[in-house]
Amino acid sequence: MNKLTFAGILLCAYFYSSCSLLPDRQNGSEKQEKEPLSRQDTLAATEAARIKEVEAGEIKIGKELLYDQYTLDSIYPYKDTTRRFQWEKIKEKLALLENIQSEPRQWAILQNYKNRNGEAPLVKKFHRNSYKRIADSFGTERYQSVPLYELTDTLTPERYAQDGELTRFLASEGSFMKMEPIHTGDVWMVPQKYVKLIGDSIVFNKAIFVDRHNQNIATLERTDRARWTIRSMNPSTTGRYRPPYAQKTPIGMFVLQEKKRKMIYLKDGSPEVAGYAPYASRFTDGAYIHGVPVQLPRTAEIEYSHSLGTTPRSHMCVRNATSHAKFIFEWAPVNETIIFVLE
Repeated sequence: MNKLTFAGILLCAYFYSSCSLLPDRQNGSEKQEKEPLSRQDTLAATEAARIKEVEAGEIKIGKELLYDQYTLDSIYPYKDTTRRFQWEKIKEKLALLENIQSEPRQWAILQNYKNRNGEAPLVKKFHRNSYKRIADSFGTERYQSVPLYELTDTLTPERYAQDGELTRFLASEGSFMKMEPIHTGDVWMVPQKYVKLIGDSIVFNKAIFVDRHNQNIATLERTDRARWTIRSMNPSTTGRYRPPYAQKTPIGMFVLQEKKRKMIYLKDGSPEVAGYAPYASRFTDGAYIHGVPVQLPRTAEIEYSHSLGTTPRSHMCVRNATSHAKFIFEWAPVNETIIFVLE
């Protein structure tokens, strides 16, 4: 074999081996291109799972009481019928509370207790209610309320929001803030003076449920995702409809705003002090969760009243056994506890 023939054989062998390796290189390249896509798919699936909304049926409620006096059963006798804790409604609200906290948000409270931030302007459509007070078409009174403006009209408010409503802060625009009240719904413009920002690190792990229909109250605490534990189940007495002074406890979703060891109250239509309510926790307007009222000249606390859990009797507040009001007073932190008032 001469040198020329030998060189030709080597050259053919080189090209053959190169061609036979080429598909493997291409396959390897394809695998390298597919791997990032696979990781993206995994991340997308993880993100979807993370933000998947909790449904009411997924909420699990356990029971480990921290306050065990005057405890009611889930269904209990009342006169010739029964009353109950509305666990299905409670689960719906707990699912809502879970879902609005699935991502970090800037939270705020709408505030105008006793019109301290200024009387809300008149809305476009209003009327005078049976208390001779101005109210919007949804029945929310002007007094102690917060004006909500449409995004395209900040001259005249469309409706009112209740003092104490939890809201999501979206943006600042001049003297207004773009807000999303959780109970009222939709996105509105709100004058800054009615908004108290409470930060994006707040976590609402404690909830109180006031039931106007069954006249009871339950406190629950979050222990894990979609897992809540009952801390107390007790009789309570809510506000009654009796113009011009007594009002029903407002339906809604509120933030616990302040506490008073003794909440002084006045005689109807008079500046004269009538007495006090112990361990008072305010959530909207003049509505407090408190103990049994003490009327002057008596000064000593009263632990229990047999009217608790019967019919609405308060001016707007939620009456409890005084020891239960004390439990809530000490257990529930301001700005971090949600109060749901149900019908």
